[in-house]
Amino acid sequence: MSDVIDDDTTTAAPTRTNWAGNVTYSASRLAEPTSVDELQRLVASTPRLTALGSRHSFNTIADTDAVQVTLTGLPPELDVDSDRRVARVAAGLTHAQVAVGLEARGWALANLASLPHISVAGAVATGTHGSGVGNASLAQSVVGLEIVRASGDVEVVGADDPRLDAHRVALGALGVVVAVHLAIEPTYRVAQTVHTGVGWDVVDAQFESIMSAGYSVSMFTGYTDDGIRQIWTKRREDRDDAVIDLAALGAVAGAEPIHPVPGSETVGVTEQGGVPGPWHERLPHFRSSFTPSAGQEIQAEYMIAASDAVPAIQALRSIGDAIAPVLFVSEIRRIAADDAWLAPSSGQDSVAFHFTFRRRTEDVAVALPLIENALAPFAPRPHWGKVTAASSERLHQVYPQLGAFAALARDLDPQGRFRNPFLERVLG
Repeated sequence: MSDVIDDDTTTAAPTRTNWAGNVTYSASRLAEPTSVDELQRLVASTPRLTALGSRHSFNTIADTDAVQVTLTGLPPELDVDSDRRVARVAAGLTHAQVAVGLEARGWALANLASLPHISVAGAVATGTHGSGVGNASLAQSVVGLEIVRASGDVEVVGADDPRLDAHRVALGALGVVVAVHLAIEPTYRVAQTVHTGVGWDVVDAQFESIMSAGYSVSMFTGYTDDGIRQIWTKRREDRDDAVIDLAALGAVAGAEPIHPVPGSETVGVTEQGGVPGPWHERLPHFRSSFTPSAGQEIQAEYMIAASDAVPAIQALRSIGDAIAPVLFVSEIRRIAADDAWLAPSSGQDSVAFHFTFRRRTEDVAVALPLIENALAPFAPRPHWGKVTAASSERLHQVYPQLGAFAALARDLDPQGRFRNPFLERVLG
């Protein structure tokens, strides 16, 4: 493997930001290899390098003062092994691209995030998830991956490798992932309904029943006196999911499309009204055909044990008025326990509290400690791709495997080739 890098694979990096515009990248150069061979040469000859996904992280996990590398120039490969029920997916592809390719061949993934435009590798690396009491994070479907190590060599981490659970959510610390092997299943259809107006007394009494009323269920709220503003229920046609009569609880089915953020245009939301459609056109909240513009928002998210959901909601209600001026909306989801070391739902069935803030950095910085203090009794685990006020010490407390992961990262990358300021702070 040559140490020479073609000049056209690495270019001076112009001023660039993440999708939300709240992070300006400080990379000295942006590398855009068009083959795995080029990427291998780049990694082997570059002292410090950080992989860049679809730029949907709201913190500095993908930033560096050295070289950033994007995988969008690699061949967009999608191969299906029907016998093993495994799809090999190029890391630079988005979930939207993968979903369309799988559906065309009669296959599906078990779940998707609310936004399908995010890259597969980036979503997996940060522990991104959808919702559903029986659905773990997107990383749980990873049964193998191909990764360029610090030496420049490609290693396949297979299903029988005891290190796979460490690699599923790896924060970019173990190498540059070039392909992900995903468990797939036959395609299925989903119907989505949206209800509005459920009071806090109902949520306190029947939270788990409501969250179990479909294959994937989300609640939207502001933690103020108006209670749960919306409940999005996605039911698979091939499953006999439990049915709860939300109307009997005071909820009203939406007659027109509804956006999670009140007052926003509904052109980009996936079809509602109980109309069945392909899995990839219902599981996300937003259509893959709708390209979101730069978002004027900042996001945070925390996961706790599902058994603590109701007291945690009550704690957040106590600060609802305080965070209301900076909060667009909060989404509450349920996620099944995960095996990945650094998945926020690792080892426990979880409830996730997601916050979409207005892009007012100083106000968000004030709101985060309020939220984290309210959730502190429940040991909240922050999402790796979103903002948090948690210290490295606190992260090591709530992520029991973080110390072991840091040791593995040092073993696989002793020179710190994949380190950046974010990883230095988190891993120590």
